[in-house]
Order: sequence, then C-alpha cells, then structure tokens
Amino acid sequence: MKLRIKILFPLIFFLLSFLVGFTQGDNALLNDSSWNFHFQLTVISQAHPGFHAKYSGANSLADTPEFGASSITTTVYLGKKLWKGAALYVNPELSGGRGLSYALGVAGALNGETYRIGDPSPVVSIARAYLQQNIALKNSDYENVGDDANQIGDKIPSSRITISAGKFSMSDFYDKNSYSHDPRIQFLNWSLMSNGSWDYPANTKGYTYGLVAEIIKPAWAIRLSSVAVPKIANHPEMEYVFAKAHSETVEFEKQIIINKNPGVLRLLFSHTASRAPSYDEGLSALKTDDTTLLKVISGNAENNKYGGKKWGICLNAEQQLSNQIGAFARIGWNDGQYVTWAFTEIDETAHAGLSIKGNSWKRNEDVVGVAVVVNGISSLHQQFLKNGGYGFIIGDGNLNYGHEAILETYYSTKLYDKFWLTFDYQFVNNPGYNKDRGPVHVFSLRGHVEF
Repeated sequence: MKLRIKILFPLIFFLLSFLVGFTQGDNALLNDSSWNFHFQLTVISQAHPGFHAKYSGANSLADTPEFGASSITTTVYLGKKLWKGAALYVNPELSGGRGLSYALGVAGALNGETYRIGDPSPVVSIARAYLQQNIALKNSDYENVGDDANQIGDKIPSSRITISAGKFSMSDFYDKNSYSHDPRIQFLNWSLMSNGSWDYPANTKGYTYGLVAEIIKPAWAIRLSSVAVPKIANHPEMEYVFAKAHSETVEFEKQIIINKNPGVLRLLFSHTASRAPSYDEGLSALKTDDTTLLKVISGNAENNKYGGKKWGICLNAEQQLSNQIGAFARIGWNDGQYVTWAFTEIDETAHAGLSIKGNSWKRNEDVVGVAVVVNGISSLHQQFLKNGGYGFIIGDGNLNYGHEAILETYYSTKLYDKFWLTFDYQFVNNPGYNKDRGPVHVFSLRGHVEF
C-alpha cells in the first residue's frame, strides 16, 4: 500500500503540471469548440482532539485524538459535442485517502470527499460517462451557456427537454443549491452537501447509472429519473432489477424573486426498492443472533431477498439577500422503516445557513459560510442501535438517543489564480445520535485547484 501511494502521488502532480501546460498552450483540441476540457484537484486534511465517551463500539468515532486524516480527489472533465443538441461527457477520476475514523461514527459525516472504505490507497476510475440530449420545445427562445465542467459552451433552448443517460451522480441533477452543495468549495459535512434524509441511490463513491429526463422552462423545471441501487449496502456494485431493485426521484423546481433578488425552491420525492431489510427484521436478528442478516445491515454481506422500500420527501430553498449574501435551508424526511442502503443514516433533517462574499473587506473571491444542521432517526432505527445493532455508518453498541446537531463554518480564500485554500471548523453534538459521547471539535484544511 505504501509503495502504491509513493508512486501515485508523484504521478498526480506530474499530471497536474502537464494539464496546466496543456491548457496554456496553443492546443488544437482546446481550440476546437466541439470539445470541452476541465480539471479539478482537491486535498483535505482533518483532525479532532479527544472527547468524552462513556463507551465505544465498532462504528464509533474515535474518542482519542486523530490527526492527519487526509483525502485527495482529482478529476478530468471531458466533453464532446456530437449531433445537434447532444454531447458526451466522460470523467476519469482518482480518489484516495480516508476520513476521520474511516468516515464512521457521525451520521452527518465530516468530509464529503471521503467514503466508508478500508483501503485508503488512491484508485483511478471512471466517475461519469453519460450522453446528454437537449430537445427544444415549441416556440422556445435560445440562450448562451458558458463553458464549464460537464457543460460545453453553446446556445441552447431556454425551454427544452433534456435527457441524460449513463453513469453519473444524482447530485449532478437533484437537490442543487448555490450555497451548499459542493464539498470541494463549500461546506464539508455530508448533511450540508445534500439533504441527509435522501438516501439517494449511489455506489460507495456517490455514482449510479440510469436515466434522467428534465423539462426545463425559464421559471420552472421538472425532472424525473430511474436508476440503479447498491447490491450490498453502501458498496461499489450496483444493480437494476425490474420491480425489485431500482430508485425513482422526481423534483419540482421554481424560480422566485424577493425584493428583486433571485431565489429557488425545490421539492423532491423519492422511492427506492432494494435488498434492504427492515429494522423490525434487524431487531429480530439481534434477539436470535442472526449474524447473517446483521452483516447485511452493516454493509458486510449480500442479502438474497428483495423487498426493501423507502419513501422520502425533501424541500430545498436558496435566496440571494444581496450581491454579497445568500441564505439557504433544507428540510427532509424518510419513513425510516427499512435500513439505510446508500447515503447515510439520517431519517429526518433540517438545516439553514448563510454564505457571505468578501467584497466588504476587499476580497471579492473569498467566501465565509456558516450553517447549523439537526439530524434524527426513526424510533425503530433508534431501538435497533440501542439494542447493539450496527448500520454501515454508525453504531456504538448502545444508544442514549439525542438529535445529532452540527455547526459548520468555513473561510475560503483565493490565494492565486485557480487555487483556493479553505479553513473549516465543525462542532458536533451527540455524534451518532448518542448523548453519551461528545461533543466533538473537528478542524479541516482544504486546498482546491480547478480550471
């Protein structure tokens, strides 16, 4: 493992140097408007001091000091314009490192760039590979969109149907928020980058495959998708089995104006069918010591039985208050009857926050963010953990239930062209919903390059 890290990290920086030269040179590929090329590199290091804990279990955040839990992701965004209104996007990605306590112990996990993995060695994969087609609606006007990651600069219909098919992340299309969505440049906490109660279908690294169809108008949008779900809880292998294993999501989006400032409201409904057992089954398994089923729930074994169902609803709001200040909020709920299968162990959530640009202190590219999130779980989920059960994220062997509350604040500064440095602090009360553990103070440093 150490040899792989020693070899791969120099390769990363060699690749970065090559790409910088590539983008600055007179390159025929970049001068071809039918091609699209972008790049990002994000490195995050986290630490927390020791904290009070009456007891610890297999999935507990370590109560002893942890330092230098680091992650790295580097992504190449390639796009190719095909026929009219169509483009192909492919994203090779290298990711590695680990979260604090291997991303265990806090439902609102602490680093959106890390996952529940055992081997922290960097691995190269294809994060996204999908085809996108825009179809103009009748009498549509056209608008210019700028060149960006997975968006070729073009003139597109402002009223359109957009169909995307292939491998992607659900967060590419759903639950977006201008101020709280991207852990590479905004808040780090999992339950701030997305609605924590939305157990959105994804493999360990956050990707799935399927189809998303959108109707987009200047003032509103509707999107609908059907995609694959994990075969094992929070694992890489995905499956799509008719009537047994699949996930559907629909979102309604409305543009609003308050005091001449723009805002957006988004209402999301989700339904997932999978191999997830119910918490009732989990409680029975604890009584009978059915280790096979308990391993399924903790993400360490495959279930040979389908029948898992999960319904959820999420509301997402963002509102610009001035040219420098934006506000945001989310609330969400799922029925909490079947075990968490893909994202994280949150059945109900609410958060709100502010994003402030640095114009008033003459740092126009700097941003300060502050947010508070409160997470909860269903009564069956509570009882399962209280009786010694384990999910794939949390479980202390016991539970003195209390809502998990998190305060996060960050300062992001643009040190020079294409490079941002961020200082981040998180305060976690009742980590893993347990009043017998914590509170925890988490400190983070993030470097981010993009072009």
